[in-house]
Amino acid sequence: MTKSELILRIGELNPHLYHRDVERIVTAIFEEITNALARSDRVELRGFGAFSVKQRDARKGRNPRTGETVAVDEKVVPFFKTGKELRDRLNARSDAPAKPAEAAAQAPVSSQPAKEPGSN
Repeated sequence: MTKSELILRIGELNPHLYHRDVERIVTAIFEEITNALARSDRVELRGFGAFSVKQRDARKGRNPRTGETVAVDEKVVPFFKTGKELRDRLNARSDAPAKPAEAAAQAPVSSQPAKEPGSN
C-alpha cells in the first residue's frame, strides 16, 4: 500500500472528511514519526508496533563488482518491531485452504523405493 492508497482508503472509510484534510492528517502523522526518529526517540503505536533507531558500527565491506575492500562508515538506521496484536493477526490460523507449498509438503509419500545413486 502506498501513501496515496492509504489516503484514499481513509477517505473512503470517513466520507465526512475532505480529501485534503485526510492528506494533511496522514502527512502530519508521518512527519511526526520521522521527526521523533531524527531525535532518536522511540515511537510506540500500541497493538501495531514500535519504531526506533539503531546504531550500526563502522565496518569493512566489499565491492561486489570488483571484490575491493571498502570502508563503510557508521550510521543510524530505522528499526521497526511489530506489536503483539499485529504479530498475532499476521500469524492467525484461518480455515483457508493450504497454500500450494504447504499442500506439496503434506502430499503422500511414494510407496516406490528410492533409486540408488549410479543405477539407471
